[in-house]
Amino acid sequence: MIIFNQNTPADGPRPRRRVGCLTGCLIFFAVYFICSAILGWIMGDMFSSSTVALQDKTVYRLQLSGTLVEQAQEQNPFAGLMGQVPYYSDYRNENTVGLDDLLSNIRLAKTDDKILGIWLDGAELAMAPASAKAIRDALLDFKQSGKWVLASAKDYSQINYYIASVADRICLDPTGAVNWNGLAAQRMYYTRLLEKVGVEMQILKVGTFKSAVEPFFRTSMSDADRKQTEEYMGGIWDEFKSAVGASRHLSVAELEALADRYMGLQEAEEQVKAGLVDTIVYTQDMDSLLRVYTGTKDYNTITTSKLALVKRPDSKAKDKVAVVYLEGEITDETGDGIVGKDVVKMFKKIRKDKDVKALVLRVNSPGGSANASEDIWHAIQNIKADSIPVVVSMGDFAASGGYYISCGADFIFAEPTTLTGSIGIFGTVPNVSKLRDKVGLDIDGITTNRHSDLEANMIYKGMNSEERQLMQTMVERGYDLFTSRCAEGRHVEQDYIKSIGEGRVWLGSKGKELGIVDEIGNIDNAIAKAVELAGLDLYQLAYYPEKKDPLEDLLKMLDNTTEEERLMMKVRDFCSKPRIMALMPEVEIK
Repeated sequence: MIIFNQNTPADGPRPRRRVGCLTGCLIFFAVYFICSAILGWIMGDMFSSSTVALQDKTVYRLQLSGTLVEQAQEQNPFAGLMGQVPYYSDYRNENTVGLDDLLSNIRLAKTDDKILGIWLDGAELAMAPASAKAIRDALLDFKQSGKWVLASAKDYSQINYYIASVADRICLDPTGAVNWNGLAAQRMYYTRLLEKVGVEMQILKVGTFKSAVEPFFRTSMSDADRKQTEEYMGGIWDEFKSAVGASRHLSVAELEALADRYMGLQEAEEQVKAGLVDTIVYTQDMDSLLRVYTGTKDYNTITTSKLALVKRPDSKAKDKVAVVYLEGEITDETGDGIVGKDVVKMFKKIRKDKDVKALVLRVNSPGGSANASEDIWHAIQNIKADSIPVVVSMGDFAASGGYYISCGADFIFAEPTTLTGSIGIFGTVPNVSKLRDKVGLDIDGITTNRHSDLEANMIYKGMNSEERQLMQTMVERGYDLFTSRCAEGRHVEQDYIKSIGEGRVWLGSKGKELGIVDEIGNIDNAIAKAVELAGLDLYQLAYYPEKKDPLEDLLKMLDNTTEEERLMMKVRDFCSKPRIMALMPEVEIK
């Protein structure tokens, strides 16, 4: 394109300089992206194809730090250049730890004679109770081999101590403590903040217990939300006390008394007297203790990311069991979690693979978009129509939309501390009329029909009774569809689903009693069930989705959003437009 301006001579344009500049820019960007692609391919191929050989007398150093996610991701090869991690770091992202890697590594450590034991190093891994139980159960299974587990940390967070309690010896730094204090659930309420800026959230919902929207029109917990939260928090705390008590030979009464003392503020010697730890030792001096346990000073250690690279036996089977990880909030078009259109596309790809004979869904989601949940549900039914059995393994959450996408499976497993259910629908419409008055904005326009400007009116003027009824009817229609899907999938009457629905959150153990879960178990149980339903003898596992493009992670590294900004974006997103959601209440458990 030639651009004319006031400096263009009368006899015509002289475009050479502009064309040359444009050509130079195009060449630069072409070379840049080609080089980036080649470098990424070379480094990605180098990392993905590399394997690690186990040495004799090895200790698996399982570092409990960072943030736990369902599926490990490849480390961005450019991360070192961006200052995210040192260039010599392991190829995986050390800020996140994949539950899939941890469980696979623990299984390998149990059977490989080169691994002498497991050292739980640190106790600051951010996770939820169901994932913690999966790790703890894997360690208990590991100990059936006769090998040892050793734990050490500067301080133990409560959920990490729940895991570490399986260890043969628990070590604590002289200045550290075990934060055994009981559980607390907290929720933030935004109502007064919205009032200050002149925004009212107009709420439409079905379900007495559907409390996800309460932070936008209340300033404290409703009685219904308090009741359900107390119930599932009590169940999680009972699991912690029962498991820790069995491993540490402490009674429930003793553990309750210790929690009331707030052990996180007690000195190290008191932790030993209480029976929570065995040995006080500086974390930097663990080498001497590891020499005792390994019987040699020449032992080796291997980290989670390195052990994940140790070659596993290859299956030569043609038949596949597809294992699909669905983690995060459910959205329609974009997002970091479960994006409806992308999941539907992925399921179409799986259906085209005629070697896939069974499907396992690992669901870890609090829900989200009702429309996207319905789309995913339908895609799963299409897979079942191809005579492919579908089994769900629930993670920390499979609630609201997370349960919606699970309910149509042939079989459902959950951990006892999984949060599930929350069968309910809500809609939100921001009313910014007071904000509009504050800043002096007026609205006027033309319409051709009675409700042509319905959405704008609801937002800028507030809903009238007729508009509210129209919206409420739509929400109730969504709830009726949701409960019908659950009833169909669980082979029960819809009225029964409605009676246990109402947006109420249940623990996985209670879900089994109610029939919305079939069995208590983990992802290995789910895979075994899928194999059984498909009638397979030999099979290989195929994992989805594929690893993320390193360029995506590169862009995320440039995001310097603060926690305060994320909080404000959460409020902004919630208030930005009318939407129908199947989402469980957000709660922080400490």
